[in-house]
Order: sequence, then C-alpha cells, then structure tokens
Amino acid sequence: MMSTIMDRMIDDIALNAMSWAREAGALLLKYFRGDDLDIHTKLNDSDIVTAADKASEALLISHIRECYPSHAILSEESGATDGDSGWRWVIDPLDGTTNFGSGLPVYAVSIGVEYKGETVIGVVFAPYLNEFFHAVKGQGAFLNGKPLKPSTIDSLSRAVVATGFPVDKNVTSDNNLDNLERVMPMVRGIRRLGSAATEICYVAAGFLDAHWELNLHRWDVSAALLIADEAGARHRFFRDDRNISVVTASPQIFPLIDPLLSESARK
Repeated sequence: MMSTIMDRMIDDIALNAMSWAREAGALLLKYFRGDDLDIHTKLNDSDIVTAADKASEALLISHIRECYPSHAILSEESGATDGDSGWRWVIDPLDGTTNFGSGLPVYAVSIGVEYKGETVIGVVFAPYLNEFFHAVKGQGAFLNGKPLKPSTIDSLSRAVVATGFPVDKNVTSDNNLDNLERVMPMVRGIRRLGSAATEICYVAAGFLDAHWELNLHRWDVSAALLIADEAGARHRFFRDDRNISVVTASPQIFPLIDPLLSESARK
C-alpha cells in the first residue's frame, strides 16, 4: 500500500515538473534573441546570468513553494533552501546561459526531483528545439513521448562525443585539455554544444555516443543523469576533487572512453 501511495505521489510530482518545465521554456523563448537580457557576470566573464535565468527560476520556485511548501530546493541562482519532507527539487532554470546570451539555440530548463538523496524524476526541456526529455525512476526515459535508447556504435573511431570546459579555466591549468588531448585522436568527432544537461540527454537518445565534463554542479546533471540511466546509458563520476566530474556513455562506448578520463584523476 505504501509503495502504491509513493508511486502515485511521484507520478503527480512528475506531471507538475513537466508542466512547469514547459511553462519556464515558454518564458525563455520570450527573452531569446531579445534586447532585454540584462546580462551580468558572476565568477568571471565566462560565468554569466541573464534576466531570463532569474525569471525562469522565480517561476519554478513559486510553483514549488505553492504546491510543495515542505520540499527543499537547490537552484543555480538562489542556492539551497531547507525542507523537512525528504524531497528536494534540483533546478537549473537555464542551462546553457552563454549560448542563450549569444543567440545560440542549445539551452534547456532542467528539473530533477530527489527523494532521500535519490533522483526519482528528471525533466530537461530545450524549448527552441522543442525537445522534451523526461524520466521517472523505473519507468524508462522519453523524448517527446517516444522511448529513448543509446547508440549501438561499439568503436571509438566511429563515436561522436561531447565535452565542455570549466568556468574557472582562466585561473587553473586543470581545464580538461588533458582529457581532450587523449580522446580527440581516438574518436570520429568531438562536439561542444554548451549545455551539459542537453548533451547528457543526447547520449540517452543516441545522438551522441558519450559526454564528459568536469567541475559541474548538481543542478547541471541531476535530471539528465536519471534520463540517461533510464535509457540504458552508463555514467561514472571520474573525479572527486572538481565538484561533479562525470562521464556518460552508451554501454558499448563507456568501457572504451572511461579509462582515458580516469588517467586525469590519478595525477
């Protein structure tokens, strides 16, 4: 009985998360390529926030607080708020802000919902591309309602992979170039799309064969990693000293690319 109640609760929360992601995506589209972005820097010139980030976040947090006042929230712009229910919403109101601010269409709303530390709901919506990814733990992963499955390519020489570079690249040589140097000669191509949540979902969908990145944060990956896992992809946190550093890949490519990235952790 308790399991049935929990399942219904998760399904209800998932429906709300999906609805709110669409609403936030529609809001972002109103700002996109407009003149009122009000761009400001945070850590450095590579780390920016726009009026769209803040508006999307305010919308999502308002909905969560109204419907689930006992739930905790972790959000990129506002940080963490406590709750006493075991539930936590992990949201990135605009993943890919640099793309967004430059008028590039790869950006997304990301909403992960955790229960007692485990992500049970993941939603990633790329509104300009009209790509809506979602997953509920144990129920599979979907893109615009169609089930996802990773690529079946089984050699690095035919793999197309993606990566990104840490926002603190201006002050550290630990900037992912060592990994890039090892991986680049081995693969068909490397892409830098600029939205980690989108790239991980693309691994889930088989559009990319792998993605790795270091110095990410929980809001970047909470939803997308569940989507990848539910689709049948694999992931591993390959560093424990650079915030969240994770590789995600299809089952065939994972054992081929993972050892290349592990080398950097043993320096």
